[in-house]
Amino acid sequence: MYNTTTILTEITKHMKDNDLILSDLAREAEMNPGTMSSIINGNRTLSVDQLDRITKAMGHPVGYYYERYVSEYLTEANPNWRRMSPFIHNCAKLNKLDCIHDVVNLLMDKLGYSESLFELAEELFHEKMYQAAAILYENVAVSEKKQYSERLAMCQYRLFHTRQGDNQEKNYEAAVQFEIYVERLDEIDQLEALKDLANTYRSLRKWDKVELFAKALGDKAKIQYKLEQQRHNVKKENSKKPSFPLFAYWAFSHLLRAQAYDERKDYEKGLHHIKKYADLSWVTDTDEETLKWKYKYEDWAVVNTYVNKLLSGEESVIPEYVAYISSRKDEVLPALDNILEAANRYHFDVDDILEQFEEDILSYLEQQKIEGFYTQRFITERFIHFSKELSVYFLTKGRFSDGFKFLLNCLGKSTLINNKSYIIKCMRLFESYQEHASFETKTAYRNLINEVDQDEA
Repeated sequence: MYNTTTILTEITKHMKDNDLILSDLAREAEMNPGTMSSIINGNRTLSVDQLDRITKAMGHPVGYYYERYVSEYLTEANPNWRRMSPFIHNCAKLNKLDCIHDVVNLLMDKLGYSESLFELAEELFHEKMYQAAAILYENVAVSEKKQYSERLAMCQYRLFHTRQGDNQEKNYEAAVQFEIYVERLDEIDQLEALKDLANTYRSLRKWDKVELFAKALGDKAKIQYKLEQQRHNVKKENSKKPSFPLFAYWAFSHLLRAQAYDERKDYEKGLHHIKKYADLSWVTDTDEETLKWKYKYEDWAVVNTYVNKLLSGEESVIPEYVAYISSRKDEVLPALDNILEAANRYHFDVDDILEQFEEDILSYLEQQKIEGFYTQRFITERFIHFSKELSVYFLTKGRFSDGFKFLLNCLGKSTLINNKSYIIKCMRLFESYQEHASFETKTAYRNLINEVDQDEA
């Protein structure tokens, strides 16, 4: 049997059951009695704000009647955006995503709502209500898919952001899907988009992709910087401002390219790009923001020169490198990771360094938090790589208990974020040393592999 009660009949029943007259309910809902009368008698359309007030006065949580509100007040031949917009916003706050889907579906059959939906999506995105914003972006993108529009590109950019999370496979899919839309964005938005794409591929260790988008970032940033210098004395009140100084995007592109070359063991080219962003003497502005970013890149150039030399096999730089990062908490984990990678590659003994930073290592592995510049996805990937390198180091030295502890740590975190590359590396490593594993270690390993198999099912 279908439920034929409406919001108005529910309100009337509440008044009858609680022996209320219209003015009583109006007072409890903090509304004008005349307005309440018009609503109850069907002479005035109920707004979402009025619905919220009445719902609370009836003792129900806000949003209690939202599903009915869609069918009773929003399914009109000519949709009323002034009612729909605040309703969608309220649904976003309450995470009533199904209601948003229903309202958007009503609008998508009508022409002319794409711009309004996009503007509301931008509001929700900047208020960090990403799931709700994604619903609007997806529908706007569908409505504009045949157009070569900047709005379509921005929708795809926002969706790329909302789809970034702990699952590395999905992060990769989102990045690949967004790539083709970058060139359609505004020139300044392109800088941010290229930076974000390169950072995503960096966390995925897709170094060819990192280099590709880092180079594009550097080329575009250089052009924009030159244009800015030419317009230096022209008023630009309405021009879009980048998030960072333009030279910082150029410098970041070389930082990324240096890392990509280092990771591919081409240390000469890596050092070439480090030297590029080490010398920013050509940046002549002296404002606080400019000076801050010049200092940052000069500082990173010093530390990354140590990394470049270390990974190329120069053991002699380790003491200087350790001394340099000891007072920089946000650089300790990346430094230890680099030192361990070099130690495993060139058979260095770094027991004394691991002992020096033992508390930091345990803290990192337990909390997985670092304060500072790095994105969370990059940090997560770094933890996994660090755990794997620690495992290799200890297993190679015959410290099997420690080695397996960090191997299981790496496998567990890799499973959580669906990083198949590291899952395979951990499995191969375990197989190489399994004869030294205790019964408890083998049990823990099997349990983690079962989780992997379930995820693949």
